[in-house]
Amino acid sequence: MERELADNLEALHADAFGWALHCCGGDVCRAEEVLQNAYLKMAQGRLQNTGASSFKTWWFGVIRFTAHEEFRRLRYRESLLGRLWLQLSGDSADPRPSPSRQAELDEQTLQLRTALAQLPARQAEVLHLVFYQDLSLSEAAGVMKVSLGSVRQHYERGKARLRSLLQPSSETHES
Repeated sequence: MERELADNLEALHADAFGWALHCCGGDVCRAEEVLQNAYLKMAQGRLQNTGASSFKTWWFGVIRFTAHEEFRRLRYRESLLGRLWLQLSGDSADPRPSPSRQAELDEQTLQLRTALAQLPARQAEVLHLVFYQDLSLSEAAGVMKVSLGSVRQHYERGKARLRSLLQPSSETHES
């Protein structure tokens, strides 16, 4: 049983990191921490898959919940004085571009990211789960803990909005 669990986690690691990265708004360090905390919960036996959904759907739900926990924890710890200190000290993180930043350097990727950022959060989540993580709409509903109808609506609206954001304006073709 433990070997099967380890194999499942290993097979999903790259996708799980991509999902954690999405849940953390592209912050690689936070995504690594969220994923590590999710693995820690698993190792400590604090999680149990009831079998109501596929392992991948359940695991992505755990990652999403862990990311939300981490966000609430960080927001709670963040104080006005701490933010002021960071601004005054001018501390900067690692100057090397992160893998997600490298991808942003590609013009089409940047354009897509910009368009996705303009979508409401639920629409962006559904599109990420379906297109990047290759989940079905029902699996995405399980991860997001919303109804299938709600996911379908967010999916259709998100695709339509994304399509309109990514279409070149008609003015550039008339010139």
